[in-house]
Amino acid sequence: MRSETLSISGHDFHVVVAGDPDKPAILMLHGFPEYSGAFFDLIPHLERDFFCIAPDQRGYGQSWRPSDVSDYKLGKLASDAATIVEHYGSGRVAAVLGHDWGASVAYHLAVSGWVLIDRLIIANGVHPIPFQRALAGGGAQSKASQYINWLRAPGSEDMLAADDHARMMGIFSKHMDMSWMTDQKRAAYRAAWGNADQIRSMVHWYRASTLKVADPGVPLSEEDLPNLPLDALRVFMPHLLLWGENDTALLPECHAGLEDLCEDLTRISIPDADHWLLHQKPAEVARHVRAFLTPH
Repeated sequence: MRSETLSISGHDFHVVVAGDPDKPAILMLHGFPEYSGAFFDLIPHLERDFFCIAPDQRGYGQSWRPSDVSDYKLGKLASDAATIVEHYGSGRVAAVLGHDWGASVAYHLAVSGWVLIDRLIIANGVHPIPFQRALAGGGAQSKASQYINWLRAPGSEDMLAADDHARMMGIFSKHMDMSWMTDQKRAAYRAAWGNADQIRSMVHWYRASTLKVADPGVPLSEEDLPNLPLDALRVFMPHLLLWGENDTALLPECHAGLEDLCEDLTRISIPDADHWLLHQKPAEVARHVRAFLTPH
């Protein structure tokens, strides 16, 4: 793996690349509270056959961290990703692989048509329409997602940074299998998170989002929800959804009905894995990715 710096609109973005640039490219988009290191366990299983591109997204790691919430609107995040595709893939990649928040950027990039993406891969991430439906329902997903409102509240970054990131690590590990988290990886994550000022930019992703979370048992009405037009958010390319079955942050209801939004969807469930399946089952994830991207 090689670290590179890419300038996007005059701002530095840190990108980790691996493999032969002449091989089919995969853009890998991490979520919260990770950084490009989200893919460090997976890349060794794919770099022989693919050119892997894993940026620190805006607000994370060694990349640009603007201070305004408005700088983290989804269109701007997807624009960063499109620029990275233009730079490394001449405007085309074999696939975009998105995990967690990275899935939101991947979906936006896939439906925008800004660059050419042959195939879309999502690992424990969500399409906005079924996710908003689940968040608004007042049921299990609403209850599981109350942390979103906590993160959006003023000062959450201070609490996340306190006591050597104890609260951040607690969010990371709550009800999850963290046996993959070595001392070396834990140190790398803490270095990537930085202080409260740096963490603020990560939390701004939540503050900029238009998605709304209902209180448990108190569903939101349609009038309260953001406009998410089905036609504009339909996925036409072949789409693979990989799902760690034991995820307690994102529940099955958050991707229920995804078939109605996709022309060609393949679902693969991965037992004995949860939200952090990229770390827990990298060889298995890579096998499914390779099968999905290799012509038969």
